[in-house]
Amino acid sequence: MYRVFETLDALVTVVEEARGVPMTSTCVIPRGELLDLLDDLREALPGELDDAQDVLDHREDVLTRAEQRAGELTDRAQEKAESAVTDARAEAERLVEQAGVQAEELVSRARHEAECAIADGRAESQELLDRARAEAERLAQAGRESFEKSVADGRAEQARLVAQTELVRAANLESGRIIDVADREARRLRSECDEYIEASLADFEETLARTLQIVQRGRGQRSQSGRQGPINGHDRIGADLLD
Repeated sequence: MYRVFETLDALVTVVEEARGVPMTSTCVIPRGELLDLLDDLREALPGELDDAQDVLDHREDVLTRAEQRAGELTDRAQEKAESAVTDARAEAERLVEQAGVQAEELVSRARHEAECAIADGRAESQELLDRARAEAERLAQAGRESFEKSVADGRAEQARLVAQTELVRAANLESGRIIDVADREARRLRSECDEYIEASLADFEETLARTLQIVQRGRGQRSQSGRQGPINGHDRIGADLLD
């Protein structure tokens, strides 16, 4: 885009520095230099427009990759969350089952010991039975706490993975916004270039038309004066323009 503006500045400089025609507001513009600058401008414009088009062409690819990445992260987060919950449930069930087995073993042992100690007194057997029940309740409570902790950890991991998915979605939205800004900027630059070129060509056309009128008037006056007569001021102006 720098080359475009540089060429436009050169065109303006050529027009500003052009040799003026005496007693008129017109000027003599070097045709070859002006045509070279217009050719440079024509060559510079497609490259910049192609860059803008490349941004538009890659917009769909960027969005598609972002959506695929978001989908992969969502699926992975869901799988990890489900796996974490499944593992937590399995571990809790194992702990509860183990606690039940141990409780049954303790109760069974306590009953056996109580039955064996009945002869020694009911007070001692009752104490052993209460102790066994207390131990069974403690183990069951520990199993329930472990289960609740495992489930809470699984839910926390699921929430963390979902939050990560939200970050990917936000990145997707930001990439779409950046692409839209680039699109609008490319259209604005192209519109400005078209307007400037149109205005420059209109000014150039007007200048050429005025120059042609001066040349035609000079030729008419020269034909009226005769080819052998002296060259007046207007004839000199026409000659300069033809040179």
